[in-house]
Parts: sequence; structure tokens; C-alpha cells
Amino acid sequence: MQPKTKTAFKRIGRMLLWGGALTGFSVLLVAAVNDRDNSKCKGIKVTMKGDGGNAFIDKKDIKALISGDGTQNPVGKTISSINIAILEKTVERDPWVRSAELFFDNQQLLNVEVEQRDPLARVFTFSGNSFYLDGDGERIPVSDRFSARVPVFTGFPTDAQQLRKEDSLLYLQMRDMARFVSADTFWNAQVEQIVITGDRKFEITPKFGNHVVVFGEGTDIENKFAKLLIFYREGLSKTGWNTYSRINIAYQDEVIGTRRDGKSAPPPPMYKDSTVADVAVDDDHAPAPVAAATAKPKEKAKENKPAAAKKPDARKPAKAAATKPKAVYKPNSNRNRN
Repeated sequence: MQPKTKTAFKRIGRMLLWGGALTGFSVLLVAAVNDRDNSKCKGIKVTMKGDGGNAFIDKKDIKALISGDGTQNPVGKTISSINIAILEKTVERDPWVRSAELFFDNQQLLNVEVEQRDPLARVFTFSGNSFYLDGDGERIPVSDRFSARVPVFTGFPTDAQQLRKEDSLLYLQMRDMARFVSADTFWNAQVEQIVITGDRKFEITPKFGNHVVVFGEGTDIENKFAKLLIFYREGLSKTGWNTYSRINIAYQDEVIGTRRDGKSAPPPPMYKDSTVADVAVDDDHAPAPVAAATAKPKEKAKENKPAAAKKPDARKPAKAAATKPKAVYKPNSNRNRN
């Protein structure tokens, strides 16, 4: 037999072997699938994903959704007769479920992996009704079983599901603020309530400090909170958390503090060496000493007495040590609201 013929027979033999192996594997696979399809569901295994601190829905609730009134309970039924797609839609119809994935494992158990919704804020409307808001902007109904510890928005103007254009814009701003606050450890602990004012702007009531933060419109959120944090560090940390009744961060590149006595801080001076923000200081009683310092030397000049004999000028600036921060701002500040 010629070498070429032997080589051809060897190739044919290899192809037959591989073909037989693939055929056998296919037969075994089909047999295994048929065997699994003909076997019965032995149980339901539920896995919950998401914030474990929110107990709005649990494994028992998921099993109850799948079992329904008992007629659609998959346990005991053949796997081939169970429509997994319908069961997934049934679970996802629950408002507290974000997504669900169902599949059978080798033990004939129906695995249900559920991702639950995590609320970022609770919203109260004018009518007194409330709902939770998640990161996707979806409304989640309030549960009698559990109350989430999240920031509260009050004064949302409507209960309607279909929002008007102006209400929709306000809703999106509210969602964005809730996202930012929940993602930041400090602000999530500091922000207690966010009031929606009549002109569709926001005011924040903090947990620590007896003051109101005038936020303005729900835009430029990150920069506004950054300014407020600087004011907390450079201002309130030195003057006390109850010195100011209102802190306005609605203006671009500045923070304006209103003292508890009702006086508003004047526009702060600009410092060229400032890289982030400047703290302006002012003494409420500074004008009076300045006037006195200019008037008394004239009287003493008539009496031919030294001007510095009784009241040295060194005592006048002494009150500068008691000056208090009034505002924090960036150079080239604009007075336009965001």
C-alpha cells in the first residue's frame, strides 16, 4: 500500500473517531436534558441582593409571589412544564424588586436571585402622602413592616404619577440630591430634612447645628455642598454651630451667613492667595471705635495734650481677636443664583 493511501486512511479513521465521540456526547447530553426536564422541582432557593438593612421584602415574600394561590407553585411539577419567564415577571412586578433571575440547578432546585430596590430618600407631598425614592428615580411605596432611615424631602407639590414638566424637573433635581447625599458618608449623616419651598427651591435642615441651609435650585449640587463643607470647617468650627441662623449657598462661588441676631454679613474681601475659598471676618462693633479714635485726638489738640497720653491706639485693634467668620467665597464671585 502506498504511503499516500495509508495517510488518507489514517485521516479517515481520526475523523470517524471524532465523529463517534461527538455523537456519543450529544446523545448523553440530550439524555441528561430529557432526564432533567422529566424530573420534578424539589424546592425553591431564594437569594436576596441589595442593602440587607432594608427589610421591606424577604425570602418568604418571594416564595409567596412564586407560589401565588398554590396553583402555580412549581414544587412537585416537572421542570419542562414550568415557565420560568412568567415566574420572573411575576416576581419583578413587586415594587420592591428591581430585578429577578430564575434558573434550575443540578439538584432540581429553582434558584431565585432577587435584587431589591434600595431607598435613598422619603418624599412627603403637600397632601401628606409619602413614598420612597430609589437611585433610578422610581417610586417605592411605604411599608408598614419597616421604615428606612434616609433623608426626608417635604413639600413635593403633587401625588400624580404623570408629572407636569415643572414637576418632572423638580423630581429629577430631588433624585440627584438624594443620590449625592446617600453616596457621601458625612452628608448622609448630617442631612435630616430637605424642604421644597413654594418657589421650587430647596432648604436643608441639618441634624447637627441650629441653622437652615438655603440651597437654592437643585443644580450644581457637588459644588454647593463643597462650599458648605468649607464653611463648616473654617467658620462654624471656630464661631460655634449656633452662631448663624441661615447659611446661604445658593449664590455662585460664595457662602453668606446670617447671624442669629438677624444681621447679614457684608460681602467679604478678596484674597489673591486663596486657592479654594476665603473666610471673611468682621466685627459688628468695629465702626464705633474707629469714629472715637478720629474724634478724640482733635479735642486733645486744643488742650495741647499728647494724643496718646490716656488712650493708646493699641487698645483699639484688640477686638480684632474676637472677630467672627461671616462668609466663605471664591475670588471673582458672582451674585447670580444657580
